[in-house]
Amino acid sequence: MLYYLFDYINKIYSPPGFDIFRFLTFRSALAAITSLFLAFYLGPRIINYLQQKQIGESKKLDGPKFHWSKAGTPTMGGFIIIISAVVPVLLWGELKSIYIILTLIGFLWLGAVGFLDDYLKVIKKLPNGLIARYKLLGQVIIGLFVGFVIYYSPEFRGFNTLTTFPFLKNVNWDFEILYIPAVVFIITATSNAVNLTDGLDGLAAGLVAIVMIALALLSYFSGNAIFSNYLDIIYLPGSGELTVLISALVGASLGFLWFNSHPAQVFMGDTGSLALGGAFGIIAVLIKKELFIPILGGVFFLETLSVIIQKTYFKYTKKKYGEGRRVFKMAPIHHHFEMLGWAEPKIVVRFYIIGIILAIVTLVSFKIR
Repeated sequence: MLYYLFDYINKIYSPPGFDIFRFLTFRSALAAITSLFLAFYLGPRIINYLQQKQIGESKKLDGPKFHWSKAGTPTMGGFIIIISAVVPVLLWGELKSIYIILTLIGFLWLGAVGFLDDYLKVIKKLPNGLIARYKLLGQVIIGLFVGFVIYYSPEFRGFNTLTTFPFLKNVNWDFEILYIPAVVFIITATSNAVNLTDGLDGLAAGLVAIVMIALALLSYFSGNAIFSNYLDIIYLPGSGELTVLISALVGASLGFLWFNSHPAQVFMGDTGSLALGGAFGIIAVLIKKELFIPILGGVFFLETLSVIIQKTYFKYTKKKYGEGRRVFKMAPIHHHFEMLGWAEPKIVVRFYIIGIILAIVTLVSFKIR
């Protein structure tokens, strides 16, 4: 909104300095700062409200026993992230951008799915919250929506089903008729992956911020004809506008981390984790970097893989030997390290370091092809 206001003032009156609001880098910086301070402002108020309403995390019987002390910690703090991210986009973003529209819709939709899950678990006291197939249905619906829009929209014509292939120069992969199912799978996978990772204080929020910083750079490069040509990636006119939205997500995640770092004052719940994971997948799809997700989101990928391995091996050994066996002491893998005696903050910081390394590898890969 302010973007359009300042743009109008600049066109009519041309006051000195107002031309700066046209620049993506400046508006992205404003979005990040606005979201960060908005999170600082909203955080204590939302946490106090959740405490007053006794909306707290319930004891997780399938988690480590030493996490039981966290029961009662306010949850559904994902609202801090959602509000802090959306408001700056409305203020500083170009709201006519198809990239902004699709990402915001997906972000809010999955936030709503996550809220329903949290509501049923925390308020209605249903142990499993939203039934898994209904949660999956919500993820599939938004995946189909995003996939169909990209596939049929004239704004994506010529590259709608293409994606950049990692580490290979002048090679783009074409999903062809499998594009829409691929988009559904990607968005579902990333939203669930961040949800699974959200098990330690500050882990998911910090990793999302790291991933989003890399995505902001990739979005900016993809929307710039000079940079995209230099890096030999698909040129996507208008995708640079995503930098504003992603910067807002970075600021919101860091602002939330202020309250979510160990010992956490609030948890994001599915409200935040599904929304952030979905945004990760949607942005990767929009900028044609889907195949980089296992690298850039390597920690999320490993967390998900550990759960799949654990469940598959347990079922296999139970069928074969009559008794289920485990590969990890507990899954997701961050709990495995806890069971080995690693302190929670140490695991979080080490996973941050891995996340930063993987983000650097992702960015560097565009020049070592």
